[in-house]
Amino acid sequence: MIVGEEGKTVPQVTVNNLEVRRANRNRIYQYISRKEQVSKQEIAHALHMSLPTVTQNLKDLMEQELVEEAGMLESTGGRKAAAYSCRFRARAAIGVDLTKNHISAVVVDLKGTVLSHKRIRCAFSKTEAYFHRLGQLVEQVIGCAGVSSSQILGVGIAVPAIVSQDHQTMSYSPALGETSCRLSDFEQALPYPCFLYNDANAAGFAETWNHSQIGNVAYLSLNFTVGGAILIDGKVYGGDDRRSAEFGHMTIVPEGELCYCGQRGCADAYLSAQRLAECADGSVALFFDKLKAGDEHCREVWDQYVKALVLTVNNLRMIFDCSVILGGYVGSYAEDFLAEVVEAAAQKNTFERDGGYLRACSYRLEATAVGAGLQFVERFIKQI
Repeated sequence: MIVGEEGKTVPQVTVNNLEVRRANRNRIYQYISRKEQVSKQEIAHALHMSLPTVTQNLKDLMEQELVEEAGMLESTGGRKAAAYSCRFRARAAIGVDLTKNHISAVVVDLKGTVLSHKRIRCAFSKTEAYFHRLGQLVEQVIGCAGVSSSQILGVGIAVPAIVSQDHQTMSYSPALGETSCRLSDFEQALPYPCFLYNDANAAGFAETWNHSQIGNVAYLSLNFTVGGAILIDGKVYGGDDRRSAEFGHMTIVPEGELCYCGQRGCADAYLSAQRLAECADGSVALFFDKLKAGDEHCREVWDQYVKALVLTVNNLRMIFDCSVILGGYVGSYAEDFLAEVVEAAAQKNTFERDGGYLRACSYRLEATAVGAGLQFVERFIKQI
């Protein structure tokens, strides 16, 4: 058996020296990334490695410009030890979120920090002009982030659509008005590696990335269309036909209001952010401002919205028995009103009166775009 961090063991496998070295290098990098500054001695002790092994791997990481010496640590009685930290800006990834009328783009570094972001109004169309505008926006955010094109790992493109397992094709996207689109359509304007991702899956991934303590999650995306993601041990469960977590099309009111999909009673017909925005000149942010200010009409609309929300949340809790995160535009602005949603959800639950499993999203800025970009960061870190 191989002894891991904190004395844990992992099954021994037949590997050659290069694979062992790469595995050690990866463990060292990930350990340093969780610390602000760390010494060789601390790394060796925490990961049960010899000092020569740590020294050699640190040299490799510094040659790749992923780790750097960061001064000296405070003395604990002997000589001061050299401090090492990660150079998170050594690489960066682009995340793009496409909606019917807007394009959002972000640059994230290896820590997941947003270095720059921009959102423009641009109606989706499967045309050369649209893809050219997308390419221009990507180059603009790269420039604003102060990183070079050689540092870019790739571009993750999030779409409100069903995305194939190989991330090459999107299909069924009423929100964009397209039934199909291929990655190659986008690549003509993007000189970087690219992949397509479902928008809700990307946002859910952003919420759980680098947060192993969160565990399993049902992510409810409350945008102008309603979707979701199921994350098991931090990994998106896509389903047999890549249609998992279409929470917006669960029936919550038999023969209820008409949904854009053609069915009646779907959660989307009751939980679309549009229901709130139409009370405030099309702005979700303004709706919550008016709600805080005591607007009676907004309060009536919110009370009805919460009834449908609690019904949906309780169904998710009953099915998955895990944490539920409210995301999207509504989740981003609902923090001040979360307590009443949690209380109502607890009252609805058959087995518990603690609604602590429910929380609002932590990413309030472009979560979908961030999650799309983090896919490339995750892949890169795994191969260090």
